Amino acid sequence: MPRDLPLANGQLLVNFDTRYNLRDMYWPHIGLRNQTEGHVSHSGVWVEGRFSWFDADGWQRDMRYQEDSLLTEVTLTNDDLQLTIECSDVVDFDRDILIRRMRVTNRADHPREVRLFFHHDWHIGESEGANTACYRPTLKALLAYKDQCNILVGGLVGGENAGAPRASRQAEEGITQWATGYKEFNGQQGTWRDAEDGELGGNPIAQGSVDSCAGFWLGTLEPGAARYCYHWLTFGARFAEARLLHELILERGPEQLIERTRNYWHLWVTTKPLDLGDLPPHLVSLYKRSLLLMRTQIDDDGAVLAATDGDVWTFARDSYAYMWPRDGALVANALSHSGYGDITSAFFHFCRRVITDEGYLLHKYTPEGALGSSWQPWLGKDGQPELPIQEDETALVVYALWQHYLLFHEVEFVRPLYRPLVKAAADFMVQFREPHTRLPAPSWDLWEERHGIHAYTVAAVYAGLTAAANFADAFGEEDHAARYRQAAEEIQAATRQYLWNEQAGRFVRMINVSPDGTITPDMNIDASISGLYQFGMFPATSDEISKTMAAIENRLLVKAQAGGYARYENDYYHQVSHDIENVPGNPWFICSCWIAEYRIARAETIDALHEAIPLLEWVQARALPSGVLAEQMDPYSDAPLSVSPLTWSHAEFVSAVRWYAGKHRRLTEAGAPGAHA
Repeated sequence: MPRDLPLANGQLLVNFDTRYNLRDMYWPHIGLRNQTEGHVSHSGVWVEGRFSWFDADGWQRDMRYQEDSLLTEVTLTNDDLQLTIECSDVVDFDRDILIRRMRVTNRADHPREVRLFFHHDWHIGESEGANTACYRPTLKALLAYKDQCNILVGGLVGGENAGAPRASRQAEEGITQWATGYKEFNGQQGTWRDAEDGELGGNPIAQGSVDSCAGFWLGTLEPGAARYCYHWLTFGARFAEARLLHELILERGPEQLIERTRNYWHLWVTTKPLDLGDLPPHLVSLYKRSLLLMRTQIDDDGAVLAATDGDVWTFARDSYAYMWPRDGALVANALSHSGYGDITSAFFHFCRRVITDEGYLLHKYTPEGALGSSWQPWLGKDGQPELPIQEDETALVVYALWQHYLLFHEVEFVRPLYRPLVKAAADFMVQFREPHTRLPAPSWDLWEERHGIHAYTVAAVYAGLTAAANFADAFGEEDHAARYRQAAEEIQAATRQYLWNEQAGRFVRMINVSPDGTITPDMNIDASISGLYQFGMFPATSDEISKTMAAIENRLLVKAQAGGYARYENDYYHQVSHDIENVPGNPWFICSCWIAEYRIARAETIDALHEAIPLLEWVQARALPSGVLAEQMDPYSDAPLSVSPLTWSHAEFVSAVRWYAGKHRRLTEAGAPGAHA
């Protein structure tokens, strides 16, 4: 189920799904140690003897963020229960606190008692075992803990000023009722079932595979009247740390923390220069939302997570909650070009810490920098050792770092990265070459499915070596610069010689080279071939690129309801249709953005530039109401598929917008036709 509403602060991340269930709860690293392991934590309401969880079918849900902030705006309406609940959720921007505010309005024509219930399915340390949940009577709060993770569950109830500081508010502090109990053991479902009669059993402690439920009695609401419930979770390695945060909320009032966090994110996303040409407001809005959503997926220690949607775990027994260097580099590049170099700096230092002594980056990493799980073997099909790498991951980090330097000119920042990261990677790329063609040696492709010499990888290595040569020039090492530049030029020439297919009139996706030098091309059309212009190897206006991109646009357009562009012909991943002629694969947001970037790159007039706007609007129209972009979509229903949000999808949209803005500025300054229309 898509994660509609991620909230984070660089250490704590929570995700709400499309039915407004609290699902993922990562702490103390973004993407590491999901304290619920993606299981549903229910929220619900009891009114006048009737009960309903918010994920039930009777609710209408409008789930969005407040504009230009990471504060949710969720409206829940249930006509049968005659209730409206206005909800706001926030993760404090620098304290590990989740606060939920609910304003409940009685729409019936008579007074009614209302109670709210918040359930949490604990899997602390990403395991259901050896957890403890207990009630702490002196705090009037629940505590869940295991090892070095303590989570306090608290709240209060009151009127209009319930969220004010303690000295001035009128509110009832603490949980009204509670339950702790067992689940996933001997057929037990959990304490959320205990809530459905509007009463909680009050069991004071449970250990093992446990959950807990907190109940808040809002009292009797007159017709048309509203009452507030504030509910929060505080996190600490020690109980004392979680307790101090709990007491801080009570003393200062939850509203103050909500407001300061709303203001922080508004400041964060609106103070950078924002010259986006003549893009319409709804695209500018998604651009800013994408920046904010990208930030939620970045750990303070530098890891850029591919996705934190815990649902993928349920069918793959693994997740996307890793740092792929390629995804990270492309996200960092988008953020750097948007003015957020302070965030991307930590990413490059992360890569410096994890790069091997030989100068390459491996498949993926945990947020702490440990090697992530992998399916790429160290043994090739020929029985010989091979590196389990995607070489574009190494190359794109160097490329993105040079882009960062061009934008910010921070010599002191680059200095400690130059030798262990830039030179090490460049020296590796120079020598890791296929002997017959002098192209980069075979590695895994960016889709992690095929082993060979790929157009995308070749383009990325060219860009990485060119960036390394520029760094070497800047640091006065002319001999290294010459060696890196020569290797890049050799790869460019070899790409034209070996990846161009004259009969097809386009570049091919991949080649394989046998030990005797025989070359076998892979003729499948793949959107990633566009890397040959994206990373500067060939101009977008060149004849070779024009013909190649024409084939991509023609063959990979999804001719079903959803539209957009697929990754490649007969894409099997989450495949919905076998009608390959009309649906070559599911539409991916990143591939559709690549086509937009191509139209931008080749535009020589404002009118031509405007040809990219329909594709950007296609992306915007298929975002969730919250602005979240999935990895891919059902070609017939537009439903999100795979993880949601995918950080790379948002990065590619931001990049396309930056390409558009830059091209619009240059065309306008040059007085291109239509520039002042």
